[in-house]
Amino acid sequence: MLDRIAHYKSLCAELSLSDTPQSYVGGAFVTGGGAKIALEDPFSRVILTEYPDCGAEIAKQACAASDAAQKVWMADFTAAGRGIVMQKIANIVDERHETLAQVEAVVSGKPIRDCRVEVAKVSEMFRYYAGYTDKLHGQVIPVPSGHLNYTVREPLGVIFQITPWNAPMFTAGWQVAPAIACGNGVVLKPSELTPVTSIALAAICEEAGAPKGLVNVLAGLGPTAGEAAIAHDATRKVVFVGSPATGRVVATSAGKALKPVVLELGGKSANIVFEDADLEAACKGAQAAIFATAGQSCVAGSRLLVQASIKDQFVKMVADGMQQLKVGDPLDKATEIGPISNRRQFDHVTAMIGQAAKDGASVLTGTSHEADALIVPPTILADLPPGSDAAQTEIFGPVVTVLSFEDEADAIRIANSTDFGLAGAVWTKNVSLAHRMAANVRAGTFWVNGYKAIHVSTPFGGSRSSGFGRSSGMDVLMEYTEPKSIWVETAQVPRVAFGYAPSE
Repeated sequence: MLDRIAHYKSLCAELSLSDTPQSYVGGAFVTGGGAKIALEDPFSRVILTEYPDCGAEIAKQACAASDAAQKVWMADFTAAGRGIVMQKIANIVDERHETLAQVEAVVSGKPIRDCRVEVAKVSEMFRYYAGYTDKLHGQVIPVPSGHLNYTVREPLGVIFQITPWNAPMFTAGWQVAPAIACGNGVVLKPSELTPVTSIALAAICEEAGAPKGLVNVLAGLGPTAGEAAIAHDATRKVVFVGSPATGRVVATSAGKALKPVVLELGGKSANIVFEDADLEAACKGAQAAIFATAGQSCVAGSRLLVQASIKDQFVKMVADGMQQLKVGDPLDKATEIGPISNRRQFDHVTAMIGQAAKDGASVLTGTSHEADALIVPPTILADLPPGSDAAQTEIFGPVVTVLSFEDEADAIRIANSTDFGLAGAVWTKNVSLAHRMAANVRAGTFWVNGYKAIHVSTPFGGSRSSGFGRSSGMDVLMEYTEPKSIWVETAQVPRVAFGYAPSE
């Protein structure tokens, strides 16, 4: 097996990073002094390195640095100039594409085929939002008085962003690009388990010409660094991507400080297959929906709803197909399913499978891997009631719960029976039925005869326990700016006058 530690250190050197993660604050690498955090390769199970939590003080320094840099970003750069810097960021990401993808695969355990796609999407994000920097127009409003009333959209200031371990660099780009395009500064806290590519991205931003401190990264823990950044006076908004449980904690902390939040949380998305569907396409789509990236995706199609008349036939198709999926080393370009990203999540996934079996589920599994990797083979849980824990709770692994339905109304009822509202899909040849399902299933994103098509140009987000606010498309520009209304009196004699002016 490849020497993972040596490979990891070599990749960090290529990115001009220390192999012991450091925070990136005000254009400099800063070492914390808190509790030790281990980075474990989830495939080989070796400890790649250990680093200290940055702690509250470094978080405060990052917020102050971002506040100062944001003012420079708006004062010393034209709108078009900010777009040029963002284009340069995209170019540098492209130049380091393979190194960034390799680091992501080693640290997070995501298959290299997926990491390469996600790094490419990061440069796409910066190019997309670079085009908006000089197009954030206000309005002229014809108010019923003698005034010129116009609006401008202004940046909020410093945005504190918290990103998860399942797609570290992708979510960093997803959040940073629109925030700085709108003129904001950023303090980013990636998961303490996967900080490396986020640190690299912050350094790339400065290398491309962004002011020192515009994008800062905290290598540390939520209860220390995160809480301090939320509470800091310079922080004007908090954006969190992660679990509903942690999202509630973040929202509570932000609420106490009267800071608005955007929450992109979990899902328990329904992937609905009607008897008239193209079953071969739906079978492949069902596997991609849940088994890609080992199911560690908030939009994973983790509830497979199949019309009762074809349930047994379709479950057999999916089960037979998943036997062919390549499970193994994330650095192998042929690998389709890698390990669960960390031990805690691995234990959660395996416990959920065990409990489902006790609750009466038929457990069907695909190929596994002999190594001591944190690998869960692709798994189908059949014959569980819709209200069972495995059918209601986000498992966040390559595990799908199969539920049957009788007709359209039954499918809608079951699809909407959880407290989530992030994504969903339907497979059918009936166009009218497809539109009705899209209208009636509670989801921020809904696919027809497909799954997981996502692009930076379209809004993304959910409702209820899946969070609120939108984090892409044009909609995110409204999240990262606020309107200012300006009134200019133009009448020679104002319509309403009050008060007295002393005569000369």
